[in-house]
Amino acid sequence: MKTKRRKAPRSVKETVQSPARPIVAISGVSYSYPGQSALTDVSIDAYKNELVGILGPNGSGKSTLFRVLSSLQLPSEGSVEIDGRDILRFPNEGRRRIGVVFQSSGLDLKLTVFENLIYHGQFFGLGGSILTARVNHLLESFGLLGRKDDRVETLSGGLQRRVDLARGLLHQPPVLILDEPSSGLDPAARLDFWHFLTQAMQGREMTVLLTTHLLDEADRCDRVVIMDRGSVVVSGSPEELKASLGGEIVVITASDPQRLARRVRREFRIDGTIVDRELHLETTDATRLIPRLVKAFSGSIEAVTIRKPGLQDVFLRRTGHRLVGQTSNGGGTQR
Repeated sequence: MKTKRRKAPRSVKETVQSPARPIVAISGVSYSYPGQSALTDVSIDAYKNELVGILGPNGSGKSTLFRVLSSLQLPSEGSVEIDGRDILRFPNEGRRRIGVVFQSSGLDLKLTVFENLIYHGQFFGLGGSILTARVNHLLESFGLLGRKDDRVETLSGGLQRRVDLARGLLHQPPVLILDEPSSGLDPAARLDFWHFLTQAMQGREMTVLLTTHLLDEADRCDRVVIMDRGSVVVSGSPEELKASLGGEIVVITASDPQRLARRVRREFRIDGTIVDRELHLETTDATRLIPRLVKAFSGSIEAVTIRKPGLQDVFLRRTGHRLVGQTSNGGGTQR
């Protein structure tokens, strides 16, 4: 395995680099399935107490990166360090330093909540009164103490997710990795999960990496890394990423948005983006631009709205497509 020289991180603006050593350092990681590239030269740093969201559609390489971080797969190139340990050379050292919440629950449905946590703690060498006290503390913190003797299969999806989170925190890792943790949950259960995750972060010195395709989850993060087709597209705080676009987005509904886009480019020197039947224009002064557009193209415009940029707009601008559906890389679906 060879290690590629680390590239400077791509960001929406120049920032002063933190003098601290990153807790998670992913450098030049590439991985391929038979006949298909899943990750290409991925470099991501995460620092102590940081919540980093890895945002991308299904097929962008997020889950493959998660499996590399969990030392379940070895990349063809690159290096991964967690808390100063090279987890590709010493995977057992890495596993002790991460807590994992998989996209699909890793719990034994036939065991009780308490039994699941006890057995997981024993896997990490915990036992006796220390383990029992730690399990009971987590159950109380996550509102599960009254369900400790219930089989996991009797719990709702939201409650099972809480048990998954408690399980990932049981050995007190410095890094918690969450792969689409709210997948399959209803909106109320998702909010509930985020409440307990936030609560867990407040009481611990812990770095969290979260993969998601949900914009509202990415907006909760300290920093967002946008991935598409196996590569890092851009990174920055949600505020930085949104500020990298114009101050406002003008959305024009038109019968022929392609033709309108060409005319706007020719007459106003503004490049727009087509989304379905809408033309999206970035501008710093929508109140001046809209009357001019309506006057010039009144017969082509059906409706006009204004809104502030969001992460969906950032993704669209950087990748050329919306954050929905599956993406592929030359004919196959990435994992």
